[in-house]
Order: sequence, then C-alpha cells, then structure tokens
Amino acid sequence: MLIATPRGFLTVLGRMWMTQSVARLTVAWCTLFVVGTDLFVVSPLLPLIAAQYNLPPAPTGLSVTAFATAYMICAPLFGRIADRLGRRLVLSCCLAGFVIANLATAVSPGLGWLLAARTVAGAMTAGVSPSIYALVSESAPPARRASWMGMAVSGLLCSLSFGAPLGAIIGASFGWERVFELLAGLSLSLLIANRRVWPTSATAMSAAAEASPPGGIGLAPRLVPTVVWATALYAMYVYLGAWLTRLGFSTKEIAQVIACYGIGAIVGTLAGGRVADRIGVKAATNASLIGMAGAFALLPLAVWSGPLLELGFGLTSAVAQVFFPAQQASLVNDFPARRATVLAWNNSSLFLGIALGSLIGGETIAAGSFASALLICGVIALAGWLIDRKIAQRPATR
Repeated sequence: MLIATPRGFLTVLGRMWMTQSVARLTVAWCTLFVVGTDLFVVSPLLPLIAAQYNLPPAPTGLSVTAFATAYMICAPLFGRIADRLGRRLVLSCCLAGFVIANLATAVSPGLGWLLAARTVAGAMTAGVSPSIYALVSESAPPARRASWMGMAVSGLLCSLSFGAPLGAIIGASFGWERVFELLAGLSLSLLIANRRVWPTSATAMSAAAEASPPGGIGLAPRLVPTVVWATALYAMYVYLGAWLTRLGFSTKEIAQVIACYGIGAIVGTLAGGRVADRIGVKAATNASLIGMAGAFALLPLAVWSGPLLELGFGLTSAVAQVFFPAQQASLVNDFPARRATVLAWNNSSLFLGIALGSLIGGETIAAGSFASALLICGVIALAGWLIDRKIAQRPATR
C-alpha cells in the first residue's frame, strides 16, 4: 500500500494538508465576500429603502455611516478579545450576531431601527474580518503568507465588483428586504463552515504574550502608511463617477471604467501577495506606494487620450492594491502573537483613510480640476512612500 512506506505516508499527509488548506481559504474567501457585500450593497439599494420609508436618500445613507463608524470603533476591541479568548470563538460569536443584524435590517419598520441594525452589523463585521485575516495568516506557510492574505482579501474586493451589483438586481426584482434575508442565510451557513475548518487549539494568546505590553508605540507608526494609502486612493475613487460625468463621459463609459477599476483591484490583490512573497513585504509596500504616485501623475494623459482610459484606471488600481496584502503580512510578521489585534487596528486605519480621502476628494471636486485632484492624490501617495520607507519600516520595539 502507498501509506506503508515513509514516502507514501508523507504523500498522504501532503494531500490531506492541501485539501484542508483549500477548504480554509475557500471558507475565508466566501466569508469576506458575504460581509463585504453586506456593506457595499446598501449603496445601490438606498433608493428602494428611501422610497419605502418615504424619505430622501440622504437620511437613509446614514446607515452606511453607522456601519463604517461601528466597524472602525469596534475592530480593535474585538481584535484584542480574539487574541485573548481565541479567534475561532470570536469569529463564531460575531457571525451569529451578524446573522441577527441582517434579519433585523430586513424587518426594520423605520429609519431608527434600520440605523440600529446597521450599527450592530458593522460592529459584528469588525469581529469577523480581523479574525478571518488572523486565522488565514496563522494557517499559511510562512513563505506564502502574503499570497494567502491576498487571496482572502480578494473576496472583499469581489463583493464590490460582483456581490453589490447582484444584490441590486435581487433587490429590484424581489424587494430590498430579500437581499438581507439572503445574506443572513448565507452567513448562517458560513458560521457552520468556519467552525468546521478552523482548529479549536492554538487560537488564543499564550500566557507569555498576554502578559507582555501591547506595543502600541511600536504599532502606531506601522499603521500610518495604511491611513495615507487609503486617503490617496479613496480621495480619487469616491468621486470618480462625478469627475468623469463633469468631463462629459456617458454613463456607459463610466460603468466601463468602474468595472476595469474593480478588475484591476482583484488582479492587484492576488498578484500583490505573490509579489510580496517573492521580493519581500516591505519592498512590495514601497513599490506599490511609489507606483501609485507615478500612476496618478500619468492618469490625466489616459483621461485625455480616450482609448486608454479604462486601461489607465485598471493599472492604477492594480498597482495600488499590491499594498494591502503586503502590509497585512508585514504586520503579522512583526506582531505574531497579536495577529487579530494588529490586523483589526490596520482595518480601522483603512476606514480612517477612507474617511479622510472622502473629505479631501470633496474639497477638490468643489474647488479644483481633475488633474489637480490627481496631483494631490499623487503627492499623498508619495508622502506615504516616504513614511513607509523612513519611519514605519524600522523594527518594532517595546
């Protein structure tokens, strides 16, 4: 028999490990896809929700703000709890809360109940995402950690490109409530799947690590590049449709640009993990930030040329998205005992950067041109590269 020899035994073990690895990555990808869809699908559903409540879109849009704010505040808290009590336990509890929050969203009788339900959904997502990232990084081979992180993050990006549009179609056909009922059902299935694939052992913080200081002074500079990166990227992206409309592009042309941007983001995230594993995580984050600065400087040429418009934005997105999985892997390498905590803080930094980017983008669209807005984004990305190279790359010490 094959298993009778040492070589055969190792072969069987290797096949079992590969099957287990595929299962874990698949469940992680699906989980991030569902929680990402839950966030991004609200935007296309806003007109339907506002019409049912007899309200203008602006008040119902506060549900997105409530979700993001709750996530930003609760992510570090749940990350620390996950490191103390176990990532699998926190993941299971937060997924259960996520199911309840989506059911509450579907049956909300008014705006107040809707905002409360979306706040709880954001808080529960803050416990799900960092736990998934920490479990993936913990299960990954050290030489492929960034690749695994990139594959997991691609689930979140695919939810923007595919999950949200599909949810919009379902909402228009069967009612917006059905979307959140479907998300609740999928989340319940993923709760069962996550409990099956992740081990119950080696998920809580060791006693020695728990007794050690949190290392906030060493962590804070490491998070600044994430804030600056997200600020530069989303200062351009949040108002991209408005900018292109002002420049005279049709709705179809704008949709094509957004689609190419989303495809570029997925490609960049998947490729970014592999690049980081090959050249090193710090080299990958440096290359992404300096590449972003150059891409923003060249984008006006793509806008004016016409045929290169979709390609220019797709390449810019791909270059930019190399940063995130490499940054996550870098943080995990430097803070191995507190994976969930540092990844939760990194996610909060991402949301802070998105908020700052939207503010900067709003000011530039009110007072400047698209070329000047891209120049500002390029300068911010260049500043992020300098910070990542000179400050955040120093070894974390306590």
